[in-house]
Formats: sequence, structure tokens, C-alpha cells
Amino acid sequence: MSSRELLALLVVAAPALAAAATVVAPRRAVHLVATVGAIASAVAAAVLSAVALSSPGSPLVGRWVVVDAAAGLLVAVIGVVGLTAVLVSPAYLAASPHGLVRAERRPRTFYGLVFGFWAILTAIPLAGNLGGAWLLVEATTAASALLVGFGGKPRALEAAWKYLILTSLGLGVALLGIVVLAAGSSHGGLDALSWRALEHVRAGHALVAYLLLLAGLASKVGWAPVHNWLPDAHSEAPAPVSALLSAALLPAVLLVAWRSSQALTPVIGASAAQSVLVGFGLLSLAVAVPFLWQAMPWKRLLAYSSLEHMGVIALGIGFGTPLALAGVAVHIVGHALAKALGFYAATPLLGHEPRAAGHAVRGIGRTQGPLASVLGVSLGALAGLPPSPLFASEVLIVAGGFAAGRPWTAATAAALLALGFLGLAHALLETIAGKAHARDRAAPGLRGVVLLTGVAVPCLLGLTVAALWLPGSAIARALVQGIR
Repeated sequence: MSSRELLALLVVAAPALAAAATVVAPRRAVHLVATVGAIASAVAAAVLSAVALSSPGSPLVGRWVVVDAAAGLLVAVIGVVGLTAVLVSPAYLAASPHGLVRAERRPRTFYGLVFGFWAILTAIPLAGNLGGAWLLVEATTAASALLVGFGGKPRALEAAWKYLILTSLGLGVALLGIVVLAAGSSHGGLDALSWRALEHVRAGHALVAYLLLLAGLASKVGWAPVHNWLPDAHSEAPAPVSALLSAALLPAVLLVAWRSSQALTPVIGASAAQSVLVGFGLLSLAVAVPFLWQAMPWKRLLAYSSLEHMGVIALGIGFGTPLALAGVAVHIVGHALAKALGFYAATPLLGHEPRAAGHAVRGIGRTQGPLASVLGVSLGALAGLPPSPLFASEVLIVAGGFAAGRPWTAATAAALLALGFLGLAHALLETIAGKAHARDRAAPGLRGVVLLTGVAVPCLLGLTVAALWLPGSAIARALVQGIR
């Protein structure tokens, strides 16, 4: 076993061990054990990411493990979101003392599920086999469904069941595509589903299998028109879980679709492979825009923003040029930072304004300035308001569409992005400076979220600067080359 394979194993094992430690830890030490486990898991993820991104031109692509630039990028994102989710969890648990689990077991159960979910998420971008990746994606469903319904309210339980059923049905369709691919392979056993072996699949039914695979994975990524679970699950889940779902789970599953497209391009052709992704991207943008123009609760607004941003990433992957894929890399990281921050702000927001659970919030800047600054940074970045890195990434992706010879598609995407920006910009103004309701409640957990914002802002600005350098870098070239 090589050093990179050992490091990949450590990155997955660290949150798994943390899950076990929190379950058996004494009641008074659960939060401390969870914090230590999260820091150790994030450090392991950072080391692997540094190794992968420092030598992007020489990836490890084995039968069961892949350590390349895309894996390094996603592992880093999952590590950061996982760490911050654990750090803000005490505030959520204190603000929501009731749920499916008895109070004395609540922290143990919550942290155990979060760390278990984290471990599975980390394994997805490192999986060197399509069959193994599918199993890991399916495994996330059980852990995350329990977390979505953790609050125990009827709406949360309904959202959890909806998420469980719809994504399981979608993954069943993806499994059918995998079976078709395995049947058309000249290799035997699970080796037929390794990323490099997929290019040797017989062409007869490869396109049908690819369509089934991506249509099934779309239900988990949250692409339209199979995104129905996403608004409910993201808005009803605990705030730290919503951040993991949106900022980590969606792009991790999207990476499986990306790898599948790259692996099957020699069989079905680049045009067909990329057109499917472009189609999902445009449709997701078109469906998201009308919702972004509506007044809706904070977490639900963020959920529909996830639909838009997963569509943007699908477009970038579909265009497939160095410009577009550099934009994809920036977009994944920028979206994760801004979206996680927005969901973490939901805990103090609901404490300060309980109506925010079911209604659009207005005028937070008039009653709680620090909280308004957090909401403003998150929503401004997600809207693509300069100097947000998401503005830079969207420019790169649209420019990559023109470079790929798809001018009409790129122009349509630019128009939809402009409409989405206007909707989110209006929501930003109303949230910060609109007519305020009378409020005299505290905002639990606000100090921690403000501290995270202080760290996130320079990271977001640094990412904007990095977007200027990335298109001509070795990382962008490695993303274009992929696992071939």
C-alpha cells in the first residue's frame, strides 16, 4: 500500500473513529471529544489535499482509491465544512433541546451521526470504482436522513422521508445504469467498474447506461427536475446538517457524475457526455430563478440557491475547457464557504426572529447589526456580488462556454445568472434593510458565527484573487485531464 493510499485511509478513518469516541465518551466530555475529533479529521483532510494539489499532474488512480486534484479539492471542502459544522453544533443543541432522542443521549447521537456522515462523504471523492462510489453515495442517505429528521418535528420527519424515498429511487435508476455498464464490459467482477476500465465498455448500450446513471445521480445532486427533496430537507434539517448537505454532499455526488462523464467519453463521445451535463445545468438554473425572486424563509432561500449553484457547476463541467473547469474549482470552494456560513447563521437568526422558520425575514440590520453582517456576507457572496469569488467563477464558466464553441448556451446561462443575481440581490436588501418587526430576543450562538465570518471573508477574497491565476495552472490542466 502506497503512502497516498494510507493517507486516504487515514482521512476516512479519522471521522469514523471520532464517531465511535463521541458515542462512548462521558456525557460531560462529549463536546470536547467532538471538537478534538473534528480538528484531527480536518487536519488529515488538509494534509491529503495539500499532497494532491501540490502534484496535480501525477495522480494516484488505483483499483479502489483515487487521489487526484478533484479529490484533493473535495476532501478539503468536506474537511472545512465538517470542522465548522461540529464547532457550531453546541449552539444548535442548546437552542433545540427536544427531538427524537432523549436529552441525555442527544449530543452523543447527534455527533455520532455527523461524524459517520462525514466519514462516508470523505470516502466518495477517493473511491476508485464506480460501484464503490455508488455504495458510498447510498450509504450517505441513511445517515443524513436520520439527521434531517433529528429535530423530531412533523415537517422535519416528512422532509426526511421525502429525502429518503426520492433519493433512493434515483439511486436505483443509477444502479440500473451501472448494471448495464458492467454487462457491457470486457473485464470481470468489480474491476469492470474501475474508472479506467470504463473506457473499455462496449459501445452498444453505453449511452443508455450513461443517461440512466446521470439521471439517477441527479436526484442526489439536486439537479432539476428531480430536486424536489432538496428545499424541504435543507430547510428542515438542523443548521449544521444543512451546511453538510449543501456544501459537501451535493458536490461530492456531483464529482461521481463528473468522473463518470470523463471515464465514458471515449465510448460515447465528448459531445454526448458533455451535452447531458449542460442540459441538467441549464434546466436547474431555469427552475431555480423564479424561486429566487420569491420572498421565502432564510433556509429555504439558501436551498433554492443550492439548486442554482449545482446547475452552474454542471455547466462548467459540461463545457469542459480549462477556463470553465477553473471556474468549477473556484465555485465549489466559494459556494461551500458562503453556503455553510449562511446555514450556520440560521441558529442565531431563529433565536432572534422565530418567524424566520416559516417567513421571509426583513430588516435584521435594524435590530441585530452583527447578525445582519453575517447574513449579508453569505447572501452577497452567493448572489455573485463582486468581489465574491462566485462572480469570478461564473465569469470563468461563461467564458469557458464561449471557448468550447457553445455561444448560445453560454449566453443563455449568463442571462439566467443575471436574473438569479437580481432575485438574490433583492432578498439581500430586504433581509438587511427592509421593514423591521419588533424584536427583543437574543441570538444564541451569534458570537461563534461572527468569528467564523471573520475567517471566511479573507478566505473568500483570497479565492477571488486565486481565480485570476487558476485557469493557466497545473491544477486546471489536471482537472481537464481527469482520471484518464
